[in-house]
Amino acid sequence: MTKPALTLYLAAPNGFCAGVDRAIKIVEMAIEKWGAPIYVRHEIVHNKFVVDGLRAKGAVFVEELDECPDDRPVIFSAHGVAKSVPAEASRREMVYVDATCPLVSKVHIEAERHHENGLQMVMIGHEGHPETVGTMGQLPEGEVLLVETAEDVATLTPRDPEQLAYITQTTLSVDDTAGIVAALRERFPAIVGPHKEDICYATTNRQHAVKAVAPQSDALLVIGAPNSSNSRRLVEVARANGCDYSMLVQRASEIDWRSLEGIRTVGLTAGASAPQVLVDEVIDAFRDRYDVTVELVETAQENIEFKVPRVLRVPA
Repeated sequence: MTKPALTLYLAAPNGFCAGVDRAIKIVEMAIEKWGAPIYVRHEIVHNKFVVDGLRAKGAVFVEELDECPDDRPVIFSAHGVAKSVPAEASRREMVYVDATCPLVSKVHIEAERHHENGLQMVMIGHEGHPETVGTMGQLPEGEVLLVETAEDVATLTPRDPEQLAYITQTTLSVDDTAGIVAALRERFPAIVGPHKEDICYATTNRQHAVKAVAPQSDALLVIGAPNSSNSRRLVEVARANGCDYSMLVQRASEIDWRSLEGIRTVGLTAGASAPQVLVDEVIDAFRDRYDVTVELVETAQENIEFKVPRVLRVPA
């Protein structure tokens, strides 16, 4: 039986970003250096396949530091942590390695600089997301006000409307964030913004690629975890740019094939914490059912690499 023809538009860049790549390397190198078990506070990145793979190598994932013994190394996730976490690890004389993405650390430094200059911070982010919790935890209680939507701006009650700065989570929708920033600037004309936008290059690049693919796709799949902010934003961006059937799947086994009956074009991308092996798996699953032509739609090239901390580059 002949397979139906299908054009698969592969959005690029997709998958791992430099911060995720570095964080995974940190866990692997720590296991190599100190042996198992190595403790990791929170999922190192938001991807079950990656976390399960590291668990099999000897990583133990915990929610809080008090679940870790004093005598084993602990790693802080790529999303960043509040200042109180490394302070507590130091107090307990633990060996710890901070795998916070350097682009998240940049936002932390920015927040501190504004705080030193007497400005109160407004953070655009998702309440409860580890990155938001970590960033807000860089400053004393009450110094960071959180907004999630443009509507939230109307109810903000800053200490002094003339002494404000804003920062953002690095994995937000570029377009949605622009709307929130516009609302902030309208209500607080004196508000100070970042020198360079906080939304990271990888988030921005993946969203641009999806914008190029979505209008020509009958359906679009984003490979990523349900708790991955940047992956969920890709689904929203696809829907906002003309592809109503846009779905998040963790891997090929989650694809709803019945809902794809009759389609001729599919867009495919992967969030910044999804490995290449899962992209290949989904493409193979389509090849099993369709006569697939893969067309790469590349809107940017990435060649960024972040060094791992020095403690992992020197012998034990």
